[in-house]
Amino acid sequence: MTRIVLVTGGSTGLGKAVAARFRADGDTVVITGRDADRLAGTAAELDVRPIVCDATDPAQVARLAEELGPELDVLVNMAGGNTDFDESDPALSPLERVAAGWRANLEANLLSAVLTTTAVLDKLRLGGTIVNIGSIAAEYAGFSYGAAKAALHAWNAGLSAEVGPKGLTANLVAPGYIAETQFFKGNLSEQRIAELVKATHNGRAGHPSDIAETTYFLASAGARHITGQTLHVNGGAFTTR
Repeated sequence: MTRIVLVTGGSTGLGKAVAARFRADGDTVVITGRDADRLAGTAAELDVRPIVCDATDPAQVARLAEELGPELDVLVNMAGGNTDFDESDPALSPLERVAAGWRANLEANLLSAVLTTTAVLDKLRLGGTIVNIGSIAAEYAGFSYGAAKAALHAWNAGLSAEVGPKGLTANLVAPGYIAETQFFKGNLSEQRIAELVKATHNGRAGHPSDIAETTYFLASAGARHITGQTLHVNGGAFTTR
């Protein structure tokens, strides 16, 4: 049976890889993102449906839920990332800058998943799957991005308990260092990349396909008794320091 799959943040990077994996299996895939032009380009490339949506905006998420239609089988909460924040704004006090920076990452990485899941939960059919995308950074949550992902990990466990009686699963995939994405915005030195690879047990960087295949598995029949879990996809590296 063809499934209906929603991937937030699906226009680039890991989200695009996940959307492509489900589409390759013949599923009907909807991707969201804030950049309309980029979203349209990816949608045309993958033959998926685009819906422009900022997952941190309740009104936009509500519109997304209305446009989706009545049924859904898989939700992948990919939207997020280490959010840029202009800390040089002279109008803000030092504490206001801290607060704004932390709010930005909490909204992008936690609230986005909570809002989207809440909005579409009643659409998920029996046997449906929710996959949240966390990060290895949650293992040492000493800054706002890591703390937001740690909160997402904890929320996922509670979500599993909530949706289990409805015949749904909820799991979280926590990537380590993944090459071929724009997450680090080109700011990693060759030395730092070498350190991240050396920290793995298998001696290689992760690839978007690693995350895509793990996400796809969690939505498969073989994963029906896996729920409330965090799956670390990092080659055995449990710290990026």
